[in-house]
Amino acid sequence: MASTKDIQRRIKSIISTKKITKAMEMVAAAKMRRAVEAVLQTRTYANLSWEIILNLSQAINNKGEGLHPLLSKREKIKKIGIILITTNRGLCGGFNTAIVNKVNESIKKHHRDGEDVIIEAEFVLMGKKGANIHHHHGHKIVAEFPKLDLASEVKEIVPVAKLVVDEYLSGTYDKIMVAYTDYVSTSKQVPRIKQILPVDISTEEKYLGVAGEDTRIGVDHDFIEKKSIKHLTKNEFIYEYTFEPSPFEVLDEMVPRLIEIQLYQALLETNASEHSARMTAMHQATDAANDMVDELTLFYNKARQASITAEIAEISAGANALAK
Repeated sequence: MASTKDIQRRIKSIISTKKITKAMEMVAAAKMRRAVEAVLQTRTYANLSWEIILNLSQAINNKGEGLHPLLSKREKIKKIGIILITTNRGLCGGFNTAIVNKVNESIKKHHRDGEDVIIEAEFVLMGKKGANIHHHHGHKIVAEFPKLDLASEVKEIVPVAKLVVDEYLSGTYDKIMVAYTDYVSTSKQVPRIKQILPVDISTEEKYLGVAGEDTRIGVDHDFIEKKSIKHLTKNEFIYEYTFEPSPFEVLDEMVPRLIEIQLYQALLETNASEHSARMTAMHQATDAANDMVDELTLFYNKARQASITAEIAEISAGANALAK
């Protein structure tokens, strides 16, 4: 059994660690409240703006062509670009591991050319921990952008949006995805992968093409499918849009802005999820420290009692020896 001094040192060390984890839990809780408020304020707008893009993606001009290159599908997918949003720091449980594994599994499952050849994927990172996609899975990273713990303006996502839109229009990528963590509740955060370009309602995964779920407006995969069946007849869109000065000029300004909103919403969702995960992890660490202190205190009391018993026995033996 360890000495009482050793046990006391361990107890003091754990108490010091507990103070740190408790402080980090409180900081994460404060950031989480602000991040959740931001994500809830913009979620409805992000959903409705995405619904506009989905409707426009079904519209065609008189020549049977899409109204804008960002709304047109590519015949063959050769390379995809993925925006991966992670954290800058750890101490948030398996948060980053979950989204990295989700992306890697999605690439293997959904992006194949034939049976064996996996379509090439390149990554644009937001958050330092996203580098694990290269270190652990060997995928190529083409760009890395700084990520703030609390995003306050859309302009923070503009450089990322401009890069992927330009690369898509130039033909470098045939599909653009964003991998983020959807905030569901304080105790639940779900990794998602959403297709940003080309805009399409016919996606393989329920949450692709939908900026999260919001029951207040009912914009989900099933809703969009029912609406397309209702309003599409023989691939002819019955809504008639009037553009001034021209469809291309209007959409050339409008669609990139709406894409920025989707990326901004994904960033807000990830931030809220990150701080929730870190708060939960620090809370669990604090509880574990309390349990360890209680357990060591019990060991300390047993060791102390054993030491006292040994001393009494020695005194008694000495007294008996003197008496004889």
